[in-house]
Amino acid sequence: MANLYPELRLIPLLRQLGSLCELNYATQKGILAMTYRYDLFVIGAGPGGLSAAKKAASYGAKVAIAESAHVGGTCVNLGCIPKKLMVYAADFAEFAHLAQEYGWSQETPKFSWQQFKQIRDRELDRLRHVYQSKLKDKGVELLQGTAVFVDEHTIRVNDQKITADKILIAVGGKATKPNISGIEHAVTSDEMFHLEKLPKRLAILGGGYIGVEFSSLMRGLGVEVFLMNRECCILEGFDDTVRNTVRNELVDRGIYSYCNTTAEKIERVGDNIQIQLTGDRSDLLTVDTLLCATGRIPNLEHLNLDTIGIEQDNKAIAVDEFSRTNLPHIYAVGDCTNRKQLTPVARAEGRAFAETVFGKSQMAIDYHLIPSGVCSRPEAATVGMTESEAQEKFGDRIKCYQTEFTPLLRTLSQEKRQSLIKFVTHDDRILGIHIVGDDAIEIIQGFALAMQKGLTKAELDYAIAIHPSSAEELFS
Repeated sequence: MANLYPELRLIPLLRQLGSLCELNYATQKGILAMTYRYDLFVIGAGPGGLSAAKKAASYGAKVAIAESAHVGGTCVNLGCIPKKLMVYAADFAEFAHLAQEYGWSQETPKFSWQQFKQIRDRELDRLRHVYQSKLKDKGVELLQGTAVFVDEHTIRVNDQKITADKILIAVGGKATKPNISGIEHAVTSDEMFHLEKLPKRLAILGGGYIGVEFSSLMRGLGVEVFLMNRECCILEGFDDTVRNTVRNELVDRGIYSYCNTTAEKIERVGDNIQIQLTGDRSDLLTVDTLLCATGRIPNLEHLNLDTIGIEQDNKAIAVDEFSRTNLPHIYAVGDCTNRKQLTPVARAEGRAFAETVFGKSQMAIDYHLIPSGVCSRPEAATVGMTESEAQEKFGDRIKCYQTEFTPLLRTLSQEKRQSLIKFVTHDDRILGIHIVGDDAIEIIQGFALAMQKGLTKAELDYAIAIHPSSAEELFS
């Protein structure tokens, strides 16, 4: 047989190279062909990887997924979910104060950080088990360990070599720190969830949405907060009206906001951290905790991408509109690519990938009108163009509408917190909606869909809203 089909002599060698691959040969044609253990192997069990794995399995693909930490990715374990739970925890202090103005008489409640962490971690563990159960129900095999490329079709997880026809990289991102002397004394957002105790004085380096959210929720828990931002205002990329409104509200709530200011040098002095400021402020700031919230980068360092020649774009994996890399059988979704870094986006990219590759119907994501929000107090939410972006494209032909109002809930309070709504339009078509205030994130969701359908200001003006509600302010 070996003399008749000399290619069979390669079988022992191929088995050594990939012990988990299966070999198939068509003797009638004298051709040796390789099939793989999995149709799809996913690296990373975050929102993008999970949605892709489940969708691909629903089309009959044999799928495995590897996770080096916890199932659910950053969102479930170190991001959206635990952060929003912390925001809710911080809200109760304000609710207790507001209740007294509604006639309730009670002592100010006391917050236990240790008790909250236990309850929060129990919920996160429940969510992780839910995701694991859904994978099992779909027939997706879950492997715990770090995945490393061996070659274009082979992955090593722990001591196993695994082959796959298609590979999806969905490893997400990780927090990064700037090159500042003493920056090792700072914690990242990942570590904020696991602090042994609440700080009394917290400095935050970075005025993006992560820094703003943590400054707000920590202030709500009674922490003295110093927010430093090297730009002229917080929340770069948001509409200027939103940026200024949120900053003013943060200051009104007792947060020290230092713009055009950053850290020049950081030192540990006993139990405290001393920060030498530079910029508009140059004083020495002493705190017990410093949070570095200056950004996140794709989590690519352990993948061994250089071995297989995956091209990158600004330290992220370069992909086309169908999430395909320069290698046609390897794809990438989520925060490891240079696209919009939001959990729902990663989830949608994962589904679109599976539809394209296994559902045989090409699907690309439209990134044009994706809403986003900041879970600060006050909340901020936005969809579409900012005023400056619209001016750059349409010049003086744009028209903006803006209103400020006190939500009904706040009318009995001595601190009448204002909400803000702003429209950016061109030829009556709504290009952008920006909201600051209670329930901003919940309100904007439906309007994002309406904008995708070409919503005009006139259509809103003639629509009938629910009264009394904050959302009705968008209709008038």
